Amino acid sequence: MPPPPRRTTARRSPRAAAPSPSVRRAAAPTPAGRPLAAPFALVFGLLVAAEDLYLGWLLWSPRGPGWHWFLTASAALALLAVLGAVLVFRGRGRGWLVLAVAAALPALLLLGVAGLFGALGDGGSVGWALLLLAGPAGALVLALGRPIREWTRPGRRTPAARPSGTGRRGGGGR
Repeated sequence: MPPPPRRTTARRSPRAAAPSPSVRRAAAPTPAGRPLAAPFALVFGLLVAAEDLYLGWLLWSPRGPGWHWFLTASAALALLAVLGAVLVFRGRGRGWLVLAVAAALPALLLLGVAGLFGALGDGGSVGWALLLLAGPAGALVLALGRPIREWTRPGRRTPAARPSGTGRRGGGGR
């Protein structure tokens, strides 16, 4: 004769049950304020602009009259980098895309210069070209990150500025 079935009671733990997978996967709501990465993106965007102008200065020859096409291209890239950095900092739509394009072009140029110097056997110049790559790489990493992309999303609603209350009807200060 088989033994009678054992009756077991479910053990109750004082800890809360683990949340369901659907609850765990839900994204946290985005904060209403500027993300922490936005000021860093501004700084790296300005660094990219400075590097663009520096590269143009390196190519400039005082003997030739006026501006050459590479000086104009360098100034245009620097202006695009400043514009992208300011757009990201202010949270304007598609600012991340402007900053990413402004950082990707000098990054490709610096990689090409490093490859050229490497093929020529000038190790010191390769190092300097790769060191200059830090600015565009940092700007690219920050611009393509989720917090910056969400911050500069076109449909994002920005909180309206509150009136300061110093006007006629403000009633502030009394």
